[in-house]
Amino acid sequence: MKFLSGNFYYREQASKAPRWVRGQLSITEDGHFGTFREDSSVGGDYFLPGFCDVHCHIGFAAVGQLATPQEALAQAQADRDCGILAIRDCGNLEYAPGILGNPKLPPIIRCGRHIARPKRYMRLLPLEVENLSDLPQVMAVQAQQSDGWVKIVADWIDRSNGVESDLDPLWPTKILKEGIAAAHQTGARVTAHAFSHKAIAGLLEAGIDCIEHGSGIDSDQAQECARRGIPVTPTLLQVELFNQFAAQAGKKYPVYAATMQQMWEQRREHFAMLHQSGVQLLPGTDSGGYQPHGELGRELRLWERGGIETCEIIDFATWRSRDYLGIGALEPGARADYLRYSSDPTSETTRATKPEKVALLGQEFSSAAAVR
Repeated sequence: MKFLSGNFYYREQASKAPRWVRGQLSITEDGHFGTFREDSSVGGDYFLPGFCDVHCHIGFAAVGQLATPQEALAQAQADRDCGILAIRDCGNLEYAPGILGNPKLPPIIRCGRHIARPKRYMRLLPLEVENLSDLPQVMAVQAQQSDGWVKIVADWIDRSNGVESDLDPLWPTKILKEGIAAAHQTGARVTAHAFSHKAIAGLLEAGIDCIEHGSGIDSDQAQECARRGIPVTPTLLQVELFNQFAAQAGKKYPVYAATMQQMWEQRREHFAMLHQSGVQLLPGTDSGGYQPHGELGRELRLWERGGIETCEIIDFATWRSRDYLGIGALEPGARADYLRYSSDPTSETTRATKPEKVALLGQEFSSAAAVR
């Protein structure tokens, strides 16, 4: 039996919100939290539940390329060392040996492969569905091969329209309903890549469970997401690149370029609107491809600049996202995955993203999370 002493963002039951308490927390031999003894006279370090990254691609290297096993291992280690202690992969091809189930690496909740239409997503990455009627079966199979999640690509540029090409939905709402229903029948939830406004109405009507990026959500749709408990992963680091995507499209695809540029220009107001509408925000870096791994600190600093207070960011990034994914926080019986700080992490977001140590199943690792 191991014991930690200090200040804990702890809760007695998974159904409750945590509170800061002082005392001593035990860790069992199999690496789970045991009993907590409150003692206001105890001093020491500060402990938070591990951060989550719910939009992460371990195994992707440059855009449209796969990582080598060594690169994939380094990606997972970089994520761990910055404090990410749980990952939802949000679409992947396969995992290098030694990553899944490795007690020294963050646990990964798999979403199966991206599901898209032919030539309507990044090269090599998705399962391409030629016949629309095949979507429900494809989604059901991916649900059975994942950890309870399916990832669909809801919109992408349709280059077949020449200069009129824009971000357009990939699926009619009717077939989306059938596909999501098929995934739900297996007990899985469905999340969707969606940049554009055009794709959101169909996703909501079809019963989507979660939205990635969500940069086209309007205020009415945000309120509907909040009412129905549909969280959004805003991936602000990725949205920061939209002006570059617009510039690359240039004169060849001017309509698409204008769409991306407008979303980039409105990105900060849009993020504030999502938050003010009461949408649950899930932290996601979109690491792999355009974003390096181990950069959750940069993502959360953009949240801070968007007007969210440090304590609320910590809540979103730790126990609230862990609850949504169905994993424990600092509570009896949960995995002993935690972040250790020498001083109060709630004083500022930049401090909260720099734990001195991270722990998986009670085993501590020195954090290399220098926030850049």
